[in-house]
Amino acid sequence: MSAPDVRLLDQPHESADALRDHTTTIAEEFYDGFTAVDRIDRPAVTIFGSARVHEGTRAYGAARATAKLFGEAGWAVITGGGPGVMEAANRGCQEGGGLSVGFNIELPHEQAANPYLDLSLTFRHFYVRKTMFVKPAEGFVVFPGGFGTADELFESLTLIQTGKVLHFPVVLFDSKFWRPALDWVYGSMLTDGLVSKEDMELLSLTDSPERALQHVLECYERRCADMPAEPRKADAQ
Repeated sequence: MSAPDVRLLDQPHESADALRDHTTTIAEEFYDGFTAVDRIDRPAVTIFGSARVHEGTRAYGAARATAKLFGEAGWAVITGGGPGVMEAANRGCQEGGGLSVGFNIELPHEQAANPYLDLSLTFRHFYVRKTMFVKPAEGFVVFPGGFGTADELFESLTLIQTGKVLHFPVVLFDSKFWRPALDWVYGSMLTDGLVSKEDMELLSLTDSPERALQHVLECYERRCADMPAEPRKADAQ
């Protein structure tokens, strides 16, 4: 956890002025994040996955190939800006001619930004950073990862389920890795009525970069077709 988060969550505030200063800093970080998001001039997909995989692994190669397809389709690819799956996705996006975006985070053990970023911003607060993963995204592709990846996945699903963001597609990549988690969701959560069948329709499972791209594009095109046309300026007057 970054030092600002520790001061906010684990230590008492010295004074009302200190609390005010801290919340002002958070607001400023949100402003910087939204300003960066405004520079993304095309549809975007957010790709999550482990920072601990390396070039030559299946996850790295699949993330690179998937992001390259999105780049070739004219999309932006957003990641956490670090190593592993994040590096692979940003690298593939650049190779495909897309806009490669990295939203990094300050950590006690510094997570250096990968060298494949066209647009980069480093955050001090996790919750601000995660908002920027969701804000510009038209879909999510989630590769194998650990606690951080699971947190990003379930937070995204919760935002969609509760209507805080639109029903974007969520693609789980690598059926062997994700199948046990889905079995748990179907076998426990769904059986006990803790989630609904409609909730489960938010998820798609694949081992194919082409299928991941197709699913996100189809959902995006369907959503665009359902959106009402914006009125012309003359009509609005």
